[in-house]
Amino acid sequence: MQAFKPPYSFEPTGSAPVEADSTALEVTDVQIEGHAQDITLRLYRQGKKTALPVLLYFHGGGFTKGSIDQADFASRYFAEHLPALVVSVGYSLAPAFPFPAAPEDAHRAALWVQTRARAFGGNSRKVGVAGHDAGGQLANCLAFIARDRGDVQIAAQALFGPMLDPSLTRLGDEKRLGSDITARECAACYRAYLPQASQRMHPYAAPLESSRLAGLPATLIATAQNDVLHVEAEKYASSLIDAGVLTQVVRYPAVSHAALADHPPALQEAVRFFQWRFDARAHR
Repeated sequence: MQAFKPPYSFEPTGSAPVEADSTALEVTDVQIEGHAQDITLRLYRQGKKTALPVLLYFHGGGFTKGSIDQADFASRYFAEHLPALVVSVGYSLAPAFPFPAAPEDAHRAALWVQTRARAFGGNSRKVGVAGHDAGGQLANCLAFIARDRGDVQIAAQALFGPMLDPSLTRLGDEKRLGSDITARECAACYRAYLPQASQRMHPYAAPLESSRLAGLPATLIATAQNDVLHVEAEKYASSLIDAGVLTQVVRYPAVSHAALADHPPALQEAVRFFQWRFDARAHR
């Protein structure tokens, strides 16, 4: 496989906005059995449309906070603009439920999609994953799990300001960047999520340390200029390209880490990326 061209783009594309369908969204909460507790999936779709691609979305919050309510803007955006059946995953949070609860919850949500999405208008043969912050890592972790276990097929992933490196050795300079998150805050999140030191090298928790990146789905990485995490995310993009994974990375100027989650140009870029990959899957 070749890298998606251009593999690196550090400015927004400037292409025309993707138009939304004006059909009202249906929003439904579903409870499923998670790894350590029941979790909530919030489903978004346009009216009674069927055969929609499915997008699993994971909220941010540093593995310790956040909720599906926080993910509402991005979930609605994808449901309206792709359009898609968006499954926003209310995964378990640390420190009450440390690793591997959250990634196992993500996998159970994906298995639910395989068996139940059709009843809600979804096409389980076209599945994408996306997330912001810790949710970006969980989306990527699900891609690892799906590849390794071979039970879920994922067409593409979009990672927004993902947390990828528990060692925190590849962070940007928070003062120079004017970052809205700090190394200290990131370290506290990882301590809660990965309480055992050995977990911080696990490939599902530290993808930057993984030497097995081949076979991951096509990837879009969106980063923010005013974010200490953009350095490690762009390093990860380089590693994916070296492994032969179709990869695009876009850095957005004058945008903070928190704002990136709901940044319309970044969401628009992800819509185009998923449309391209879902179309490619349809023509295989």
